[in-house]
Amino acid sequence: MASKAAAVAVDFSRIYSSLGLGKETVSALQAFRKRHSEAQRLNHVYANQPTTINFDHYRSVLKNQAIVDEAEKTLKEFKPVTYDVNAHIKAIETFEAKAVAKAQETEQKVDAEIKQLQETLKNIEDARPFDQLTADEVGAAHPRIVETVETMLKKGKWTVPGYKEKFGDLNLM
Repeated sequence: MASKAAAVAVDFSRIYSSLGLGKETVSALQAFRKRHSEAQRLNHVYANQPTTINFDHYRSVLKNQAIVDEAEKTLKEFKPVTYDVNAHIKAIETFEAKAVAKAQETEQKVDAEIKQLQETLKNIEDARPFDQLTADEVGAAHPRIVETVETMLKKGKWTVPGYKEKFGDLNLM
């Protein structure tokens, strides 16, 4: 009973979102949980049903005793069918292996992303404010800017294309 109470108290939607599980994994887990709860419910229903039959009661109620004798004989001869569940077990093991592989893949992706984000955060924290940078430092960081400016100077262009359209003309004359 304690496990049932614990299962009710668990917020699975929160777990799915906090683990960052994929849609396929979440839907597979939800389908499994639904099948499991249905199987538990049916097991409980069938476990509470009586398993013995009172043939004497039926003999006293029914006039045709041959039917009761035949039913009793059939019940005594009944042998339950045994099923080979190895195929189901293999399917479950295959699903489990896929789920574990998918979880490990997701873990690696998340770890790599966290590492990248930590590096980015460290770079942001260590960076100097923009207003303290010099033109030489910006040019050293992005050599393409220096090349573009040099090309514009060689061609005699002293304005940046699209600047006036974006920021307006600041000339007083």
